[in-house]
Amino acid sequence: MLKYISLLLVFSVQLGFAQSKITGKITTTDNQIIPFANVTIDGTYKGTSADQNGYYTLGNLKAGNYNIKVSYVGYSPVTKAVTLEENQTLNLNFELELNTDLDEVEVFGNRYKHPDKIEALTRLPLAPYEQIQSISIISDKLITQQGNLTIADATKNVPGVYTFATYGNKRESMSSRGFRGIPILKNGVRVHSDFRGVGVLTDMQGVDNIQVLKGAASITQGVATDLGSPGGVINLVTKTPKYVFGGNASLRAGSFGQARTTFDVYGPLTKTENTAFRINGALERADSFREGVSSDRFYINPSFEWKADDKTTVTLEMDYFEDSRTPDLGTVNLGENDQNNIYDLPDNQFLGYENDKSLTTNATYSVRVDRVLTDKLSLKGAFYKSSLDLDDKGASLGSVIEDVNGNPVYNQRVRGYSVSTRSDDNSVLQFDLIGNQLQTGSISHTFQVGFDYRTTSFSTTSQRNSAIDTIDVFTTNAHTLPSDLGFSSVNVGGSKSKAIGFVAQDVITINKWLKTFLGLRYSKTQSITETETTEKDAFNPLGGIIVSPLKNINVFASYTNSSYPRTATRLDVNGNELGNERFDQFETGIKTNWLDNKLRFNFTFFKINNKDINLPVYDENWVATGYYQKGGNDERKGIEVELSGRILDNLEVITGYSYIDAQYKEHTSFVYGSAPLNTPKHTFNAYANYNFKQKLEGLSVGAGVYYTGERPINDWSAGAVTHEGIVPNQEPFNIDAYTQVNAQVAYNINQHWNFRFLLNNVFNEIGYNAYRTRFINQTDPRNFAGVLTYSF
Repeated sequence: MLKYISLLLVFSVQLGFAQSKITGKITTTDNQIIPFANVTIDGTYKGTSADQNGYYTLGNLKAGNYNIKVSYVGYSPVTKAVTLEENQTLNLNFELELNTDLDEVEVFGNRYKHPDKIEALTRLPLAPYEQIQSISIISDKLITQQGNLTIADATKNVPGVYTFATYGNKRESMSSRGFRGIPILKNGVRVHSDFRGVGVLTDMQGVDNIQVLKGAASITQGVATDLGSPGGVINLVTKTPKYVFGGNASLRAGSFGQARTTFDVYGPLTKTENTAFRINGALERADSFREGVSSDRFYINPSFEWKADDKTTVTLEMDYFEDSRTPDLGTVNLGENDQNNIYDLPDNQFLGYENDKSLTTNATYSVRVDRVLTDKLSLKGAFYKSSLDLDDKGASLGSVIEDVNGNPVYNQRVRGYSVSTRSDDNSVLQFDLIGNQLQTGSISHTFQVGFDYRTTSFSTTSQRNSAIDTIDVFTTNAHTLPSDLGFSSVNVGGSKSKAIGFVAQDVITINKWLKTFLGLRYSKTQSITETETTEKDAFNPLGGIIVSPLKNINVFASYTNSSYPRTATRLDVNGNELGNERFDQFETGIKTNWLDNKLRFNFTFFKINNKDINLPVYDENWVATGYYQKGGNDERKGIEVELSGRILDNLEVITGYSYIDAQYKEHTSFVYGSAPLNTPKHTFNAYANYNFKQKLEGLSVGAGVYYTGERPINDWSAGAVTHEGIVPNQEPFNIDAYTQVNAQVAYNINQHWNFRFLLNNVFNEIGYNAYRTRFINQTDPRNFAGVLTYSF
């Protein structure tokens, strides 16, 4: 008996050690070693990593069937099915291909895929090249290469887009085609509801791409007092989950005490890879070239995606941003408003008070559902919500002091102080039925039918004392507020608005060289204040054609218009409402792509007229009569030229030029032929990035040149308007043109580490961004930063 028990124990031990194993080597398709790749048994938590020479071993395996999966950041994962016998050693090698999704990302985005969430703007499943509207894309790759931290930094790569004002470096207000402050969206929803585009702040860490739609967006976004601005819209698109694990963390340090840390982590949440997550974050503090000015910010951007089945995807996103900064009044003009005598204020001079502070808190949320109905039909639904809270406390500069003889002393100003708050809530519910290349005989249709429902609610409070003390900009001034501020009574404001829109678009492909675009939008708006509720509606059409004489060339022409209902209730001399104003837009141009979608060239001519203005009527002494009349002609026309992509395999470029001829024509308030404030006739941008190969592999150098032409600091009043620094019949001076040159050098130390050095405003040329004469803020002087990034 003892003998049999012993034999049984020996046999059991032998069985225990009679295990199988899998070994092998992991390389690229061109036989290059891939070290430290992940090797897992699919459907289990068991796995290992390859060594530095690419070899791996999966041991202690029982006989059976297995799916072996190998993955590595930057490569497409590979899974192989194997069957193991008892006590077998199986040699299983893997070859991984470069992940094409990563390899095909250019400075304008992915070469073959539509930019993420582009349908929030266009509502059609077409790439920007195929659209009849002028659309520019800025990718996360370009933002990273250039080290962009602001909206203005990134959008200076788009011709015809420029900073309208910063309002004391508290906001970023952008303009296009001569229109003041076009709407800035985040994931398709307005952040700040002020129709004049006062601007926002945001952080670039969570931005996947920036979409700039230039010209009237009324067909997809609504009326001109909502998101259908005739100048266009800027949409900031946040990053979304990936189903391959990876990420990065970085540390940035630079001029003026800047210290910034960021991170980005993404990957699948389950073994079945039907759920994935992503989370981005940033923490930053910085001083300024201006003594006494500083800022702090916090940003977090989590997102989650669930593939409910092979036809349904649900994406949840949140974007939260806090910013605390010292507003900077900037400098002053030492002369009349028709003379450019902007004072070069020394960096150690700060014209505000020590407790000046501007606080911004913004949160956006979105839920998106994509459902594939058939191979030709899909349904897209989305709900976007945004909240914004502003708390501003700061100094203001008032009138010029006069001497005993009544002569102005331009270096002496009355200084005031004000506090204000704003609470803003915006939401968008949007559904679209999309048809992609449905055939009716020999004709193909790509169409969209949908609706959107938008709500806006804001409230404001403000108090001020316009004359706290008097300062001299030539000397050092006190920065302490008196104990008794002597504020005026609190001003309270606010309103609510609702808008619903129904949109239908059809892109009809007649043959391989001819397409027509047809679209129509109906919008109904409701504005609610304490004293009244007004309702207006509008129809806005879109029509155009695309001719493709060659496969990679599209010649297009289109017409659309945008309605402006804000002044619709104005009355004429007979007491009749004048109705909506209207902007008419004609656009034509060429869109091309070359070198297998690596390089794109666009040329656009646009002409936008507002001949249907509800204008105030004045008597011979420029006294308002109280009634209005239809008329006028405000015109914007010009050209935009854009080239972006990869000229050579290791040379990327972005270059563009815009000419804007913006005029008040036949206007009762402004001088005929004068330009709207802050509209440059010329802008130019050029950027190139070169990646070295062979001996210097891993090194890249880049540089950009950005020109903003001269522009009027204010409107030129014909005799009636006296708003903020406007003197009737006095031509405002032009702010000087300026050119900024930036440079970057980057080196990939290995596959995980990268160091980037940024030198901005290389030649230390100072320009100015002004809001009338209230804020005159200079651009940053020469500055530098170093960025160390670890990717995994």
